[in-house]
Order: sequence, then C-alpha cells, then structure tokens
Amino acid sequence: MEKEKYLDDLSEIRKIMSRSARFISLSGLSGVSTGVIALAGALLAHQLVFRYHDYLVDKAVRINVESLSTLLLIALGTLFFSVVSAVWFTGRKSRKENQRVWDDQARRLLINLLIPLITGGILCLVLLFKGYVGFVPALTLIFYGLALVNGSHYTFSHIRYLGITEIVLGLAAFLFIGQSLYLWMLGFGVVQMIYGLMIQRKG
Repeated sequence: MEKEKYLDDLSEIRKIMSRSARFISLSGLSGVSTGVIALAGALLAHQLVFRYHDYLVDKAVRINVESLSTLLLIALGTLFFSVVSAVWFTGRKSRKENQRVWDDQARRLLINLLIPLITGGILCLVLLFKGYVGFVPALTLIFYGLALVNGSHYTFSHIRYLGITEIVLGLAAFLFIGQSLYLWMLGFGVVQMIYGLMIQRKG
C-alpha cells in the first residue's frame, strides 16, 4: 500500500511539474477549425484568382492590383478567423479544466511561435509584391512548420511532428510549384484537421 501511495504521489508531482513547465490548454478543436478555415480560404483563392491566372510558377509574374488585393484580403481573413477560433476553443478548454489561459508558459509559447511566423510573413509579403507568387505557399508551410517545432518545447511535444510534416510539405511545394496550392491545402487544411482530431480524442 505504501509503495502504491508513493507511486501515486510521484505521478501527481509529474503532472504538476508538466502543467508548470508547459502550456497544455491547446484544444484539438482549434486545430480542426483552423484546418477548415484554411481549406475555405484556399478554395476561395483558387476560385477568384488562380483558376484565371497562371501565377504559380518559379519566376516573377506581373500580378494585377485586383488579384493582389484579393489574395491579401483572403490571407488576412483566413488569419483573422483562424486566430479567433483557436483562441475561443483554447479558452473554452481552459475554463472547463479550471486552468489559466494566459500565464508564463503561454507567453513563452506565443513568443517562440511568433518569431518564425512574423519573419516568414514579412518575407512572403515582400515576395508577393515582387511577383514571386509561386514561392509563397511553400514558404508559408515551411515557416509555419518551423514555428511549431520552435514552440513545441513549451507545449505538447508531439506538435514537433506536425511541424516537421508541414516543413516537408513546404519543401515538396518548392519542388512542385504548379501544385503548391494543393500541397498548402493538404498541410494547413487536411493535416491540421487530422492532428486536431487526434488531440481531441486523447483529451
């Protein structure tokens, strides 16, 4: 009995240390929702822009103002709704488990996510305005993957594998630029949704 109590105490101590060292309030539903939003954004971009213009090539193209504005609006809308849904589902999970949403671990996670994301976002904007549209899907996948790998030290460790998957898909998108939008949909949409469902089942 004493040995079982000792093992239970050790298990409880490990759980407390895990909570204090890592942000564990990430919701699987946030992954599913952001995946759905990403798919919707990509399909909208295909219908409004890419089906009429051959922009996904490995050289600079002359992109008209209307197409550029449409792509930027879709990107901003996709980002906005993804962030809102992720925050909402994560907040809901935290309240259900009586955990704080914003603490030192969340702050560290956010900082480590934002450094690669902001760097990649600025680079993609520069390339987009210079006409290198074909490189943008690959780079967004790669920098998103790097952000996940970087942030995995401060939350669930298996997020690292999601990040590596996104990086591999990003490299593939560089090899097959003409199909890079479909690889983007696979990475940000399908893979993200599958990962979210896996986390939700474990939760």
